[in-house]
Amino acid sequence: LPLHDALPIYHKITSDDWSDGISTVTLAEGAVPADRDFELVWTPKTGTAPVAGIFRETIDGDTYLLAMVLPPAAPSGPVAPRDIVFVLDRSGSMGGDSIRQAKAAIALALKRLRPADRFNIIRFASDHDSLYTGLRPASVANLAWAEDYIRNTKAGGGTNMAPALSLALTGKRQKGRLKQIVFLTDGAVGNEAVLMKLIEQELGTDRLFTVGIGSAPNSYFMRHAARLGRGAFTHIGNQSQIASRMTELFEKLERPMVTDLSTTWNLG
Repeated sequence: LPLHDALPIYHKITSDDWSDGISTVTLAEGAVPADRDFELVWTPKTGTAPVAGIFRETIDGDTYLLAMVLPPAAPSGPVAPRDIVFVLDRSGSMGGDSIRQAKAAIALALKRLRPADRFNIIRFASDHDSLYTGLRPASVANLAWAEDYIRNTKAGGGTNMAPALSLALTGKRQKGRLKQIVFLTDGAVGNEAVLMKLIEQELGTDRLFTVGIGSAPNSYFMRHAARLGRGAFTHIGNQSQIASRMTELFEKLERPMVTDLSTTWNLG
């Protein structure tokens, strides 16, 4: 797959040209202490048509395949109106930097809503509450109430996620509108199986996107929840990542390029 770029997060590297999608990467400083993950973020080249790639590896006689389908560049023009529900974890484990990052992420997301969009915000800790009883238009007045609601949110209490998630999943998508749920949490839960079952049973045609907050979120839970929710997982580890990662997420939410994928395997 031809790449636009490949950038390291925590280490300096040297590499060949990425134009044909093949490159040799080495650490610029040679051997370094293994005190952090090596993370390389790559961006594929996009065009007017989707691109597919398949990777194959055989280990001990078993063949493993990884298929990747890259959507085309997002077109310009109008986008479909959306119904979007933000679910914010304000439990005690979210105290300090985590709750500040989550609040800043929602504040940024609210600014991207259009007048045709509708939204609501649900908060949870030991109990849960919501800004509105249902979805409301993204009017100037309603957004002002939302900004005040987020600004006054404080972390504290236990983590009772299921009722808030169930509330977000009520009210199915209306024809001509996208129904999306954005879940912001550090994932510090002890009933993962119950939550996964809830998503499977109640999601319907909704889409669930998870945003992991903090330096060490429960990535397993949030990746799996996003996979069940036919969405994506985004990690915000520090304040400097909020603008770029939330912008990237909302560009995906505003202009979905691929829907209802299916795969047929010829095993004969």
